[in-house]
Amino acid sequence: MINNEVISIILGGGQGTRLYPLTKSRSKPAVPIAGKYRLVDIPISNCINSDIKRIYVLTQFNSASLNRHIKNTFHFSFFSSAFVDVLAAEQTPGNPDWFQGTADAVRQSMHHFTRHDFEYFLILSGDQLYQMDYSEMIKNHKESKADISLATIPVNAKDAPAFGILKANEENQITSFIEKPKTELLKDWSSEVSSGMQKEGRHYLASMGIYIFNRDLLIKLMEDKSTVDFGKEIIPQNIDKLKIQSYQFEGYWTDIGNVESFFEANLELTDHIPSFNLFDKNLPIFTRPRMLPTSKISGTALDRTVIGDGSIIAAAKIERSVIGIRSRIGKDSTVINTYMMGCDYYESLEEIEKNNIEIPLGIGERCYIKNAIVDKNCRVGNDVRIHGGPHLEDIETDMYVIRSGIVVLKKGAVIPAGFKV
Repeated sequence: MINNEVISIILGGGQGTRLYPLTKSRSKPAVPIAGKYRLVDIPISNCINSDIKRIYVLTQFNSASLNRHIKNTFHFSFFSSAFVDVLAAEQTPGNPDWFQGTADAVRQSMHHFTRHDFEYFLILSGDQLYQMDYSEMIKNHKESKADISLATIPVNAKDAPAFGILKANEENQITSFIEKPKTELLKDWSSEVSSGMQKEGRHYLASMGIYIFNRDLLIKLMEDKSTVDFGKEIIPQNIDKLKIQSYQFEGYWTDIGNVESFFEANLELTDHIPSFNLFDKNLPIFTRPRMLPTSKISGTALDRTVIGDGSIIAAAKIERSVIGIRSRIGKDSTVINTYMMGCDYYESLEEIEKNNIEIPLGIGERCYIKNAIVDKNCRVGNDVRIHGGPHLEDIETDMYVIRSGIVVLKKGAVIPAGFKV
């Protein structure tokens, strides 16, 4: 099945400075997550699971690896109209500027979308972790005869100032909106939520950055080139003019906005019953199929650990960690509260000897790694000690970055034997 009423647009975001250095050489949607996926796999999988299979991904920074991933991953039948295409920002004689915001990205790419027949735009963010059936939201949009629908999620008072907060009436039509309100203003912004959400203290409706627009309406709204962002301009400016519907979602959802939230979202996958369920057979997450061998583990004590395919592990202990594909961890090493992304390729013993490689890919012997992110293709020598935590100040060096106490080894970093952080 394919839903021919909908075109999906996934917004790749800006430079991703808050996720640096993970975005140093890749766009935000291409950042590896959960040991074997990329962030962009999440919204694309949600679309496929919702029978929406005409998908554009908009990006303008470091899009080469994203292009490669999507080209190698999402193949549909020759006899289907399904596709996943990446649209990088284009500078043309008529438009010399890069994307200025979410709405401007859609505006600049509109000529690609309007080649297709469809009734609704589904606009998504490329840096969120959640599982959602968009077909239910589309059904709600049609039945309510809305001009625009906005997915919302109840949040608590602590989290509310980080989001656009809205109020809706008894018919779930949005009546007012405020962007990132100060804590003292929140008393006037509580909304009707389910009893389950009330028990959790989640009384405020936050925008999830997921929108449905009627096709002709969005084309018309894009004529005003002074508006460049959906959340900050188009939604607030049209609350009194259009019927904007709230579609309330109560499942797991997190915004991967910075290194700390990215780190926690990955480590939460090691919980006994994780909030984000990778094992849901009805809502699978699709990614590039790799013909990798099973992982080999020798003499390692494992506790709450997720391990990707093709890994070779001889560590003493791994605890509450996500270990990505093709990872190597040497004897007597300890890894705790760490996301190790793994490697893009293997090194054979012959290559190591031939090229006189002193520090092979992966983590060496007798290392201690805690509260860290080890990006792809890192080489960590023997007897290295990395102990992240709140005692460390934010800093950047050629080899690593520290953010919120998390030590992030840069992609391809070479950490010499005996090094300590």
